[in-house]
Amino acid sequence: MSALLLAVALTVAQVMLALAMILAAVRMVRGPRAQDRVLAFDALYLDAVLLVLCFGIGSGGTLYFEVALAMALTGFVGTVALAKFLLRGEVIE
Repeated sequence: MSALLLAVALTVAQVMLALAMILAAVRMVRGPRAQDRVLAFDALYLDAVLLVLCFGIGSGGTLYFEVALAMALTGFVGTVALAKFLLRGEVIE
């Protein structure tokens, strides 16, 4: 029963995360402001990281967790760079 419950929970979580990624992508395309697009980018990469973690939990492989960590670090740096660009107009001073 426990393995079945885990499989159902992971499937539901993956579907919900895919839906959240689609909605974030729509918000990233539609805007209306650049700040909204940066926030949608942040939500998109966070949902992608969580989706990779769900795949890792389902498969039991450790490689997925390392990939999720690299994605999270890259996404964080990208969000900070975009926010700094919107605030000051340049990334590197």
